[in-house]
Amino acid sequence: MREIIVVKCGGSTIDELSDEFFFSIKALKDAGKTPVIVHGGGPGINHMLKRLNVKSEFVQGLRKTTKEVLEAVEMVLCGKVNKALVTKLQKTGLNAIGISGCDGRIIEVTPIDKENLGFVGEAKNINNLLLEQFIQSDLIPVIAPVGIGVDGERYNINADSAAGAVAEGLGAKQLLFVTDVPGILKDGHLQENVTIDEVEKLMVNGTISGGMIPKVKAAMKSLQGKIETVLIVNGKGTTLSKQGSLIGTKVIKGPRRKTYYKNKVV
Repeated sequence: MREIIVVKCGGSTIDELSDEFFFSIKALKDAGKTPVIVHGGGPGINHMLKRLNVKSEFVQGLRKTTKEVLEAVEMVLCGKVNKALVTKLQKTGLNAIGISGCDGRIIEVTPIDKENLGFVGEAKNINNLLLEQFIQSDLIPVIAPVGIGVDGERYNINADSAAGAVAEGLGAKQLLFVTDVPGILKDGHLQENVTIDEVEKLMVNGTISGGMIPKVKAAMKSLQGKIETVLIVNGKGTTLSKQGSLIGTKVIKGPRRKTYYKNKVV
């Protein structure tokens, strides 16, 4: 049975993805895996908004998306970033197709809070049949997180949640978060396997901090569905071991007994 792996490339790492990363994707494909890529592009969007002199703000961690902001988001995500990833994959010898969630209604969304967030949506349905057609044609889908609503409007989607929705829609066994760090480090050592409970403890004691917190939270949220494992890998360097396995931190569901919030146990 074909094993689908959804790869989420964070916006902060796209310009710095190494050649080794793309060869890692090719190695996965050559090993019989089926990669599907979802990407972000936050820094590029910020740069474009500055060039266009369009003001932008974040509300509860999400970019408030007016019509003007959405135009910039589409230019960067559906244009520059999407096609750059497709080009790099094809230079590595892979067939890839760049699309957005609007194309073929691949990602249908509902507005999260139109009054306060504008055109920001949450994925509600994935057109897995169309994605399967791309896959059967030996094409790697590279998806920009801009979706379509039932109202016919286009919506900006958080890339982490879009990747999780695509992974669940396709029945993927694994979700990869490509970051600018090797994975979760404890006392300088890479943690190869951690459970959700262990991740929560590491956030409480400060081992996981800063920019790693939203990454592991997105990983934990993804594990609420059918996805069995989430792997956090470094896109700047080699992501394959000599044995051909991916190098990083694997987050697994594991037993859940207690939930930790700051110094309280629930």
